[in-house]
Amino acid sequence: MPAPLRIALLGYGRMGQLVATLAAEAGHEIVVRLDEANGPITPERLRDCDVAVDFSVAEAVETHVAACLAAGVPLVVGTTGWNDRLAAVRQRVEHAGGGLVYGANFSIGVHVFCRVVEHAATLFERVGGYAPFLEEQHHAMKRDAPSGTALVLERLVSDAFGGQRFEVAVTRAGHIPGTHRVGFDGLPDQVLLAHTARSREGFAQGALLAAQWIVGRTGIYPFEAVMAEVLGG
Repeated sequence: MPAPLRIALLGYGRMGQLVATLAAEAGHEIVVRLDEANGPITPERLRDCDVAVDFSVAEAVETHVAACLAAGVPLVVGTTGWNDRLAAVRQRVEHAGGGLVYGANFSIGVHVFCRVVEHAATLFERVGGYAPFLEEQHHAMKRDAPSGTALVLERLVSDAFGGQRFEVAVTRAGHIPGTHRVGFDGLPDQVLLAHTARSREGFAQGALLAAQWIVGRTGIYPFEAVMAEVLGG
């Protein structure tokens, strides 16, 4: 059994609350909870932590990274919508010798789904005559559109089809937790692959898995690196 972790939660919305619940059930301790209501997030407030988990907002990621690096605390970033700053964050983490895991989606099921989609796209490109398409749905409050997961799926399929780009159909409505569909349409038939999240628990479980994995490591890693170790390559 992995050793219990002392965790700092950066952001305490729905995902942060769920991470806290699952962490307690797994025997971990939430040492500090930092958000807009009880901030600011400073290195001094992080020093008793083994790892930090960030489910806040994209605009805060670089500030949180700086605080964690100053405190010598590795970080798991589940926040999306900050890919345009990834290169700068990577440089900062590597220069400081810190540790960080980031991802568009921390759901273990989604990452298995991505592997299935990638393999399917390769097969359909080989046989020819099929056009790929992608649809994604999320709740009305989700800020980024397309979602980070949709962009990952689009890249996987595009790479399999020789760099061919295609649009992602986006829906934001109600309380949809997250649905992604990848299809391959041909004249004789259509093949549709889908992943539907029933709850956000899978994302929280993946974030805790990443938190255990990054402790003791240096460097910046996508969540795919964690899953590659779990799935064996």
